Amino acid sequence: MATIKIQQIKSRIGASADQKRTLLALGLHKISQVIEKEDTPSVRGMIRKVHHLVTVVE
Repeated sequence: MATIKIQQIKSRIGASADQKRTLLALGLHKISQVIEKEDTPSVRGMIRKVHHLVTVVE
């Protein structure tokens, strides 16, 4: 399966509680942290939910 790299670009301060939980579920804890996940529809949905806080790194 293909993988996708996700980087947190903004702070979770001021985000709603469900967006904070989504970042934790993705495994993101710090700004500029990059994680690698499998490219599945559920991961894409989580990225869409916090699209203003993360970016996809190619």
